[in-house]
Amino acid sequence: MTFQAIKTSVMKFVRDEDGLTVVEYAVAGGLISVAVVGAFGLLGDEVELVIDEITAALQTR
Repeated sequence: MTFQAIKTSVMKFVRDEDGLTVVEYAVAGGLISVAVVGAFGLLGDEVELVIDEITAALQTR
């Protein structure tokens, strides 16, 4: 494969918007995953506290 053929293939890939769309979806999915993990991390202690309170209330009956 010659340098010109490689350059042509790379330029075709760069101009291909379908490939760019896949990358955009991957980045968006990654950002959403990070946000969900962060939200669960922040809310995890509060949710655990509520579940513990409910469990304690049910055990006293």
